[in-house]
Amino acid sequence: MQTSLLWFKQDLRLDDNPALQAGLKSECLLPLYVLDPRTLQVGPLGPRRQGVHRTRLLLESLTALDGALRQRGSRLLVVLGEPERVIVQLVERLGVQQVLTQAEIAPEELALQARVRAALGAVVLREFSGNGLLREAELPCPPEELPQVFTRFRELCEQRLLIFQPPPAPAALPPLPEAALDLLQPLPSLSQLGLGEPLNVAASAFPFSGGEAAALARLRDYLWNSQGVRQYKDTRDGLLGTEYSSKFSPWLANGSLSARRVMAELRRHEAQYGRNDSTQWLWVELLWRDFFRWTLVRHGSALFKAGGLKATARAPRHLDVRFERWCAGRTGMPFIDANMRELAATGFISNRGRQVVASYLVHDLQQDWRHGAAWFEEHLLDYDPASNWGNWAYLAGVGSDPRQNRVFNVLRQARQYDPDASYVSLWMPELHTVPVHLRHTPFLLPALQLEAMRYPRLEQMPETWRPYLPAA
Repeated sequence: MQTSLLWFKQDLRLDDNPALQAGLKSECLLPLYVLDPRTLQVGPLGPRRQGVHRTRLLLESLTALDGALRQRGSRLLVVLGEPERVIVQLVERLGVQQVLTQAEIAPEELALQARVRAALGAVVLREFSGNGLLREAELPCPPEELPQVFTRFRELCEQRLLIFQPPPAPAALPPLPEAALDLLQPLPSLSQLGLGEPLNVAASAFPFSGGEAAALARLRDYLWNSQGVRQYKDTRDGLLGTEYSSKFSPWLANGSLSARRVMAELRRHEAQYGRNDSTQWLWVELLWRDFFRWTLVRHGSALFKAGGLKATARAPRHLDVRFERWCAGRTGMPFIDANMRELAATGFISNRGRQVVASYLVHDLQQDWRHGAAWFEEHLLDYDPASNWGNWAYLAGVGSDPRQNRVFNVLRQARQYDPDASYVSLWMPELHTVPVHLRHTPFLLPALQLEAMRYPRLEQMPETWRPYLPAA
């Protein structure tokens, strides 16, 4: 009688889950998630590796996963501890013959997987394709020969006809090992994990719940009900509300949603309603995500070093009080501060906002990009190692792209994407007494007025901002 342990990680779904499919052949199957307390501790660059927002989404996703498993005659065992210990103890206690799990690509996760494999000894650890879009066999060439530049990667991928047919969630699952029933326990709360409860923010651009059911509901809504996908290219640089972009990324990041399922549904939508620039652009964004994943597979830990993939000293290495002001949303530049406050309050900011605040930290404030990436790692709901560190390295000029400087003119960006200052007005209550036409440039006000508002004065205004200052 074969007993298998299914170790869930960033694949918190039953739909399109290769490790789960492999477990269906077992007589008994134990679905397990290990909450590793080390991920909630402070990392080498200062911030925690996982903060309150992503942990809240994780707990919601685990609750949803347990509910889906119960409907199919199973349950989810959640254990607080270190996987290399927890899994070995369960294997010995329950007589498990094999452990099934998702393959990893990031250095720390690979190291953890190796420790688990070593601790298991003779018990087999089987890995299955992970959370990406393209499997290795579907790539246009071996991973080590992939282009270093996204546009070339995209061209090669689009030369092939890719068909996505993800297997649906199974109707039933093998029963739990009998002895596992005594081990089941309720999920810990955020407070028990030492994180405290986040405030509910009505203005959040991601007010959705975690878990597979919520992810699939959003996929149906965006592609079929509202068909927001058909305007995606025009709205994706928005800053306010839930509909300017797909908002799939938090579910993709923890695996509540499969990228291959998104593509299968997108192709089905295009077959029914036709392809347009917007449906094509959603494919491009999913391809960017995969480009960063395969970049990480190829370069490994180099992506997390100061010199990035170019091993040069071009990126700034400084760290001073300006970094702390950036984190706190107190730089004196409202467009930056509004984005940083939204991130801290909700765990989410727009794609446009991410690029602008990252560029400002690296190029205007001359701070070490890795600390910005680590701050995002703690706070982002949709943190994913490949996309986060890949995007930061790209903006810092140490990624694989040939363009040296992705420098944004912050005031121009503010004027272009928040022309009526509605975004900064939402997140910067201290500016409500300032006339709307000055809300992007309060640093032009008298010092006493700024002091009365308790808003910091901008230390330095770049010359490039002058054309975008309000007319006298």
